[in-house]
Amino acid sequence: MTAIEFNHHLTTLESPLLRFAISLTSNREDARDLVQETFLKALTYREKFTDASNLRAWVYTIMKNSFINNYRRSARQKTAFDNTQDLYHLNNQRQPEDFNPVSSLSVKEIQAHIDRLEDEFRIPFKMHQEGYKYKEIADEMNLKIGTVKSRIFFSRKKLMEALEGGNHEN
Repeated sequence: MTAIEFNHHLTTLESPLLRFAISLTSNREDARDLVQETFLKALTYREKFTDASNLRAWVYTIMKNSFINNYRRSARQKTAFDNTQDLYHLNNQRQPEDFNPVSSLSVKEIQAHIDRLEDEFRIPFKMHQEGYKYKEIADEMNLKIGTVKSRIFFSRKKLMEALEGGNHEN
């Protein structure tokens, strides 16, 4: 299948994909974003599609997997881990009344310290904070997974030392 044929077949699936995306997200704007992300991935990985297979099923699978990955990333960002031996996972959905000027100042201080990290440490640390997996970070930055893990570890260590050391300027 040529690129033009592929693009034509892909665009004919826009309406059914939007309906499927709405059924997944229950939100029209999120559904449009999901369709756009699906189109981008389908075009990016077009060479992995084989002519003998079903384009519709292939694109629907991309959409479903994208939705699941986005959902998991979102859930990870809302989950906090405590350091007890049992490792309970706590849902960390804060309400606006939980914030006060002191806590937002602390967040600003932490963010300022993160921003002061060298790029080689700051970028993988922020990506990890945003929910990316080690493998995704390694692929994006063209690094080995062990390097990514050590950079994130050292970023945490540097941040803890900076915050414990009383170096709290903004």
